[in-house]
Amino acid sequence: MNHKNFHSLPIFVIHKHQASSLHYDLRLEEGGVLKSWAIPKGPSTNSDIKRLAIQVPDHELSYAGFEGVIEKGYGAGPVLIWDTGTFENIHPSHSLSERLEKGSTTLIFHGEKLRGKYMLIRIRLSTPHSWLFFKGDDEHARSDYSITDEEPYSVLSGKSIEELTKR
Repeated sequence: MNHKNFHSLPIFVIHKHQASSLHYDLRLEEGGVLKSWAIPKGPSTNSDIKRLAIQVPDHELSYAGFEGVIEKGYGAGPVLIWDTGTFENIHPSHSLSERLEKGSTTLIFHGEKLRGKYMLIRIRLSTPHSWLFFKGDDEHARSDYSITDEEPYSVLSGKSIEELTKR
């Protein structure tokens, strides 16, 4: 595995987003943009739980720092930075984009909440935008803990999704 300086690693962000329904958005830095997936039930630390992740259009890199309320239109509602950090592609001979093109990748997250190995695998029998996101079986895996329930607040502001809507 490539143990680079953390400052040279790409970033990840997980936004908690209350739009038409509550969901989490996984964003991975690659090629100057944020590759993005909506995860309806949010991430899990239980390696036996696989979460649906719907790939959505790339976002600008500047969106990684956004926390606030989207006022009108598509995606309207509060958005908080639920987790952020850096990640490593455990396949250093292939870029993240190349791994995604192949339909699977394994990443090591160095976040404030998510740590360790996670996988993204395209569901081949479904649409090309449907993936599974799940925790690898490592020392950070926990089957006795619902991280989205136990740690609901922003890592940036400490606010809840409800507090973001208060003026």
